Amino acid sequence: MTIGLKRGTVKLMEHQDEWCEIAEKTIKNLKVLLLNTAIDIQHIGSTAVPSIHAKPIIDIVAGVYHLNDILSSVELLEQNGFLFRGEDVEGQLLFVTGDFETDIRTHHIHVVEWNGTAWNNYINFRDYLNAFPEKAMMYDHCKQKLASRFSEDRKSYTDGKQELIDHLLKEANIWKAEQ
Repeated sequence: MTIGLKRGTVKLMEHQDEWCEIAEKTIKNLKVLLLNTAIDIQHIGSTAVPSIHAKPIIDIVAGVYHLNDILSSVELLEQNGFLFRGEDVEGQLLFVTGDFETDIRTHHIHVVEWNGTAWNNYINFRDYLNAFPEKAMMYDHCKQKLASRFSEDRKSYTDGKQELIDHLLKEANIWKAEQ
């Protein structure tokens, strides 16, 4: 399997077609587990952008009406391998999957308010990078440079991308509003 990365580390890979297949399978599983709790569930992040390198961790966003809606499903999700990590970013809840004995993470499930700022940012950023290959390449170049410098320091890697992400996200949101 071509997914999974030790927590806290950074390793980028060329896009793997199976990432989208794995994401779709996970989304189907989540839809069964969450029934009507999740309004929409989508594959996001760099593994959802075929033209760029990505950490081999599948990012998925689940949109709910209210964050508290998911709390009644935590036990069921954990019984099915989705470990609840709480509010990792303000206004978002995180579930992870992987091999916890070896500290390997394979999936990050971000639960956010559907059609809220975080939801729209995830979707717009993915769609923008897929629609504009030159923007995707700019992002990819930044990621590769940071990954080679911070392979054992995911926080510095993530922090290093933030200014470019903010810039591209601003463009993405304008682009989406004009459609």
